[in-house]
Amino acid sequence: MEAEANGTLHPSCGDSEPPYAPELLRSLDLPGKFLFAILTLMTLIANLVFIEEAVYIYRKIPSSKRSVIIWINAAAPVIATTSCIGMWIPRSTMFTDFTAAVFFAIVIHKFLLLMIKECGGQKLLLRRFENDHFKISTGPCCCCCLCLPRVRITRRTLFWLKLGTFQFAFLRPVLMFLSIVLWTNGNYSPYSLSPKGAAIWISCFVGVLTIIAVWPVGIMFQQVRTILISKKIVPKFALYQFILILNHLQAAIISIFAMRRIIPCAPPLSSSARGTYITQQLLIMEMFLITVISRMVYRRRYDDLEPPECTAEEAGDNKQAPKPILNGAVSEDGLPRVEKPPCSSSAGAGSSASGACVFSHHK
Repeated sequence: MEAEANGTLHPSCGDSEPPYAPELLRSLDLPGKFLFAILTLMTLIANLVFIEEAVYIYRKIPSSKRSVIIWINAAAPVIATTSCIGMWIPRSTMFTDFTAAVFFAIVIHKFLLLMIKECGGQKLLLRRFENDHFKISTGPCCCCCLCLPRVRITRRTLFWLKLGTFQFAFLRPVLMFLSIVLWTNGNYSPYSLSPKGAAIWISCFVGVLTIIAVWPVGIMFQQVRTILISKKIVPKFALYQFILILNHLQAAIISIFAMRRIIPCAPPLSSSARGTYITQQLLIMEMFLITVISRMVYRRRYDDLEPPECTAEEAGDNKQAPKPILNGAVSEDGLPRVEKPPCSSSAGAGSSASGACVFSHHK
């Protein structure tokens, strides 16, 4: 700080652009090189753990859930990989951060689909909660608005929940493309928060879209967390929340500290570049831990949920059209099945009633 007051700043401290990779590597001392090696090794291990987990999921998990679970498990390794690339090549930070953000935008939508699939699909979910209502006073939008009415669970409300997450998965790549186009023209700089620049407005718009996308996931989780307790939905949701907070909120806080120069520059890294550098190193360690924990959470196999109870009409239809009883039929435990003919009205009906019943079924 005294150097800044005396005007003896290093030239790189006043430069908002990060250094080139060779310049950064030459400035590393022995502990810095050791840290780079450890973080790179952690990234490599995280990717190997994910590949092994993906092979297990492909072999053991039903095809209806396979792709969704692989997408969700890939979130942490992808963020660790992009952070590692940005750590080694500082000037690629904008592209690596955008890639990680776009991938996680798709993961948000996939996690909503996972909760629906774990309930047996959309049709079974609607049958199971046909008389229930969604509680929409949840975070991050309306956690304080307890007066909001509950919304009935219908096909239309499920469509709006899916649309809420899908809009972010669609618009985030569009905004990324727009940012890169503006960056090539000199109108976009991720290290500038000037109202005249495009970065501040695009960042605010992305923040609003993120809140809108996270809200439906919270609504669905509040509804299904009780029946999906055997599916370990609570730790799965916790891991998803950790990735969301660390990849967005943590990075935003460190970026604000760097913009305010609370994080001092360390040549050849300026304050902004050093803030990004610290964020990348933290994300590599955090995503490595989340990858290992995700393997333990998602690797377990669970029984499917019991289907929702039949309605009164379905039960009446089953009584009117019972299955035929053949001689020598056995039950699942290997014992002979002893049942009365379902269409016999009294004990005195005798064999004629039984014969009439069998004839009616074979007819």
